[in-house]
Amino acid sequence: MVRKAKSDSLSKKAYKFRIYPSEEQKIFFAKTFGCTRFIYNQMLADKISYYEKTKGMLHNTPAQYKKKYLWLKEVDSLALTNAQKNLETAYDNFFKNTKIGFPKFKAKRKTKKAYTTNNVNNNIKIVNNYLKIPKIKSLIKIKIHRNIPDNYKLKSVTISQSASGKYFASILFEYENQVIEKKSKTFVGLDFSMHELYVDSEGIYANYPKYYRQEQLKLAREQRKFSKMEKGSKNREKQRIKLAIVHEKVANQRKDFLHKLSKKLIEKFDCVCIEDLNMKALSQVLNFGKSVMDNGWGMFVNFLDYKSKEVGKKLVKVGKYFASSQICSNCGYKNKEVKDLSIRQWKCPNCKVVHDRDINAAINIRNEGMRIVLG
Repeated sequence: MVRKAKSDSLSKKAYKFRIYPSEEQKIFFAKTFGCTRFIYNQMLADKISYYEKTKGMLHNTPAQYKKKYLWLKEVDSLALTNAQKNLETAYDNFFKNTKIGFPKFKAKRKTKKAYTTNNVNNNIKIVNNYLKIPKIKSLIKIKIHRNIPDNYKLKSVTISQSASGKYFASILFEYENQVIEKKSKTFVGLDFSMHELYVDSEGIYANYPKYYRQEQLKLAREQRKFSKMEKGSKNREKQRIKLAIVHEKVANQRKDFLHKLSKKLIEKFDCVCIEDLNMKALSQVLNFGKSVMDNGWGMFVNFLDYKSKEVGKKLVKVGKYFASSQICSNCGYKNKEVKDLSIRQWKCPNCKVVHDRDINAAINIRNEGMRIVLG
């Protein structure tokens, strides 16, 4: 997984690697996951209580809790500081936009197990196939499956544990951004397809394999077994891991497919044009939730976005009210009769050209994208 963010001439990129901690290291991670969750919840509870009494904002820090809760000293202090920053960000987001919702308490079984620590005075290092992080004396085995450029400066590490029990380290690097923006010469339009992922302006279908649908029966079977087991039992925990492994497999297959497909498009074209769709609303209004969530269009758009920026290319989003399906890509006539999704082909009343609905829409999206970029 790669994330990218720009800040003037500096950019940041995160690489996610699998790690193989020892039993002692696993115990330390479990303690840290628990402490970061505890400090977040405790600070939130105290903020709420203080506000109810004084109508003011309490500016509390993790250090204030260490005298009362001595076991907080056993974990990395930077992990607790980052938990505080996450809480402050949640507060800021709420006051900027109340629709986001007030910060919620982190539940033990539902919250993702993760914590972040920062590189201070070179206290985080990658030595051959091992990772050194604060508060752990022994090195952690790590699988470096990608080359990291020498000019990348290590900023922070996020340790996480997946639902299936695997451990990962997301390592954030900072580097000098020297990407030169390329002039757009080749364009492609993508029309979202519920089952195929997309159809492009050249008439090529993505042919998304529908990984969730492939595993649906197996998931249902494993879920039934899980729901029938006694809560708190060892067998239930074993079954939970079995179920999580199947979900993880589907997620990994989807992510791998979308990574490869987005890379192929960015390598072939200078500018990719798509519709600016609200996928959540689309899944709810049309009752296509399962199909929409399965193909991972939102994730695909994110991949296209950062991959295009890395090489100086463009991702253009056409307005969601642009009538891509109704406009004739040959003569520009707008056929308002093309409304129902069941209409897969239509003949232009003006120029008599017969259109495939999806390919025609993709061509219109490409043409609108070209107009936005080239003027």
